[in-house]
Amino acid sequence: MDARQVPSLDEIFEQVCECRRCPLAEGRTNPVFGAGNPEARVLIVGEAPGKNEDLQAIPFVGAAGKYLDELLGIAGLAREEVFIANVLKCRPPSNRDPRPEEIQACADYLRAQTRAINPEYIVTLGNFATKFILRTDVGITRLHGTLQRAGRFKVFPIFHPAAALYDSKKRVALEDDFATLGRLLVEGM
Repeated sequence: MDARQVPSLDEIFEQVCECRRCPLAEGRTNPVFGAGNPEARVLIVGEAPGKNEDLQAIPFVGAAGKYLDELLGIAGLAREEVFIANVLKCRPPSNRDPRPEEIQACADYLRAQTRAINPEYIVTLGNFATKFILRTDVGITRLHGTLQRAGRFKVFPIFHPAAALYDSKKRVALEDDFATLGRLLVEGM
């Protein structure tokens, strides 16, 4: 793809739907693409989609999705005001963690989504998304809540909402980090 020519989200979605030949798509109901406002200031990048996301073909449903909606409220946002994408469009059917070469096979779709949306902030949820976007081995425990740079994008690593469902310390950290995100958006930093 020509770097100057950014495809539309519809074109990217068509390409994602055509990736059925990939072994990762075997047994999947739907490729999980992304959802939300294509003109959003905030792109939220989650982990590889799970079973519920696969069935509904949208990211962040279930308990973690409900909690994400609460967290967005803390930042002064609603789901309709952000765009939510996944690092990997199809988690392997066995639900195991994807291998690096599998992630790489899906990386172009996420890069294309990022360019099409062109957000001011990219919020990475969890280790997987953070390491992928920042191309680092440094974990989320060290990076969460600290504004980073990836090219022209401001990246804000945050714990994954699912982690907070079982860990009250991460819940406090997540709520503080989303409050910080809200302040950054208001202040325009």
